[in-house]
Amino acid sequence: MIETAKRNKLDPFGYLLFLLQELPKLGSEPTREQLLPLLPWSTALPEYCHLS
Repeated sequence: MIETAKRNKLDPFGYLLFLLQELPKLGSEPTREQLLPLLPWSTALPEYCHLS
């Protein structure tokens, strides 16, 4: 995940922090549609996930 974050010009720490905050909100069986905005190439990621 860290290497994928780097390849997508994300801050690995910020991205992992985001995932650790958001994934528990999705419950034990998230749908594909719920997971798509969390992928490292998603345009819906918050600004703090991106490298400056």
